[in-house]
Amino acid sequence: MSGRRQDADARLVRRTTWTVGAWMTAAATLLVVAVLVAAASIVLGQIPLSSLLDRRHHEEMIDVGGLDALAGVVVIGVLAIVLACALSLIVTRRAVAPLVDALARQRRFVADASHELRTPLAVLDTRLQVLERSLSADDPQRGIVAELRGDSRRLIAVVSDLLDSLDVAPSGRADPVPLAPIVESAVSSIRVLAEGADVRVTAAPIEPHVQVAIPPASLHRALVALLENAMKNSPAGAEVTVTTAAGHTQVRIAVTDQGPGIRGIPPERVFDRFAHADPPAGDRTGARTGFGIGLSLVQDTAGRFGGGVEVTGTGPDGTTITITLPRARHGRGDAS
Repeated sequence: MSGRRQDADARLVRRTTWTVGAWMTAAATLLVVAVLVAAASIVLGQIPLSSLLDRRHHEEMIDVGGLDALAGVVVIGVLAIVLACALSLIVTRRAVAPLVDALARQRRFVADASHELRTPLAVLDTRLQVLERSLSADDPQRGIVAELRGDSRRLIAVVSDLLDSLDVAPSGRADPVPLAPIVESAVSSIRVLAEGADVRVTAAPIEPHVQVAIPPASLHRALVALLENAMKNSPAGAEVTVTTAAGHTQVRIAVTDQGPGIRGIPPERVFDRFAHADPPAGDRTGARTGFGIGLSLVQDTAGRFGGGVEVTGTGPDGTTITITLPRARHGRGDAS
């Protein structure tokens, strides 16, 4: 199935390439023809067509005044510019049409999937709420049920955030939210997976007054993606750490692993969808490390709210990926 999908994508790219190339050739041809027609009109203005085609009559030169030549050059130049602009618009529209269609299909898929997931998740959360209420206060399973309900609420928030992300324009504004609870929640969510991989996940303390201008669900989703990537690239017994540095206008959240580092591709390319790095040294399987779409979504999420993400360090001792977000100011209690 994957091979057939890749073949279809390759055929689409080739077909689009040939189409764009044909349109560019046609545009260049029309531009050349227009210049030739303009030049021919100047010649025919001096020499009648009958005389020009008469082999017995040979014209050595044509007489064009300086003002006429200047006017002709200006007219030809203006017509060439107008024609080039018109053809460029047509060719560009033809070239980006497949991209527009692909984006539309992607948005429709995300919207349909999110809408379909909302109702089952709401039912799941309601049933967990009923189960939680049915347990006595001293029941040892009550804490686990509470955690499950918290996970379901976060999943509902992620689905809502996916619907919000369909707006490709930058959001620009978001209510200030405390950073510490979001980081703690993301670390708690990934610890369940990290324990199975024998990887420790820790977070440095964050001042309670530090706030960021991004929806909690968006930031939680981005941090979980970073932590999951760090966990997958860490050997057994390693540690993944989250540190925060709050500046005057920005907050930097760094996720550091103890993996082998990014190998085989430039560090900035790990944010490309389905980017692959070389396997660690000594790995006999030859399997390439994949980054999936998680880091790409992190980049999209940070960018939507005026932030960014980058690889701030990578080497044999580990990799650090840092999210930068606008710091929110909310009142007198906020210190720099």
